[in-house]
Amino acid sequence: MIFSKKAEQILPSITLDINSRAKKMKTDGIDVIIFGAGEPDFNTPKNIQNAAIEAIKRGCTKYTPASGIDELKTAICGKFRRDNNLIYTKSQIIISTGAKQCIANIFQAILNPGDEVIVSKPYWVSYPELIRLADGVPVYVSGREENDFKYTKEALSGALTPKTKAILINSPNNPMGAVYSRDELLVISDFAKAHDLILISDEIYEKFIYDSSKYTSIANISNDSYNRTIIIHGVSKTYSMTGWRIGYAAGNEKIIKLMSNIQSHTTANPNSIAQYAAVEALNGDQTSVKLMLKEFKIRRDYIVKKINDCNMLSCVKPAGAFYIMVNISKMIGKVIDGTLINNSIDFANVILDKEKVAVIPGDGFGASSYIRLSYATSIGSIKEGIKRLITFVEN
Repeated sequence: MIFSKKAEQILPSITLDINSRAKKMKTDGIDVIIFGAGEPDFNTPKNIQNAAIEAIKRGCTKYTPASGIDELKTAICGKFRRDNNLIYTKSQIIISTGAKQCIANIFQAILNPGDEVIVSKPYWVSYPELIRLADGVPVYVSGREENDFKYTKEALSGALTPKTKAILINSPNNPMGAVYSRDELLVISDFAKAHDLILISDEIYEKFIYDSSKYTSIANISNDSYNRTIIIHGVSKTYSMTGWRIGYAAGNEKIIKLMSNIQSHTTANPNSIAQYAAVEALNGDQTSVKLMLKEFKIRRDYIVKKINDCNMLSCVKPAGAFYIMVNISKMIGKVIDGTLINNSIDFANVILDKEKVAVIPGDGFGASSYIRLSYATSIGSIKEGIKRLITFVEN
């Protein structure tokens, strides 16, 4: 029997594979420290929980319009106006089952077979696979570590072909934590205008910005960039609502309409109760976000200092999100208990087996000499996990 060749070419998520192995070990009673989670370790704030309970009591448990309820679209428009000085109408908004579905929808809406999307390395693991599922081709741009692997005009020019359809931006970035400045976004915006490209801006980590870094959306750069940008966003990270599965996108009305049509035939509306909870998340008290950011900064600073004090490891201090990419290039080629470390996957497997520490291999992000650590876990776990990691590499 012959199955879909496209489906058979899609790779499983390395992130989920390592996490599932580590969680199985933890269930079996093994003391595992997990640095893999891409979700805050805080519970959803009480005001949002209560809004969901009230929605259930009011009977808001039925189908909604496929692209989401008006109340949430209004709240999203308010968020963009308030936080980003961006004006959108409800017809420019789609609400989906998580930001990942928004991304899948947009690739299906804009790509024809063979169309290319420029993606910077390292990238979030699902970007290339979602592009391929829409019959597109990811074209990778490799930057420099000292520049947080960000796009440059030269790098974009080197990736441009007659089939280029879009540029994908992720700021703050997963996995590097890089944040694009306004000047850096202007370079990308001008390049997109010169070559008539769509801009896809994944801004899911917008609220997690540290130190003196300033957040700017590329849609803010000019009227042209506003018209050619689709913003991907959601409540999952900001409000610790990963399991509620509410993402949203804003942008060109025609593209949003195409995305809505696609969604109407795949999942239809996102969870009705979660949508009403998301209204409260966006409109309600934001104290929990500030407290989470403060705690994440403490954790980030601890890890960065410990890693950079170790001769075998190094990292760049992330300006945003809650991940750190650790350079393990000095470990490549070493033999540990008979296992040759060829890449980050080998390293992740060995350290999980030997030290019971779960890290995410950089291979899944297109960066074989790195591992990703998430600091969305308690400071106690972080201290013990970093201690095990450093002991392992130094020995």
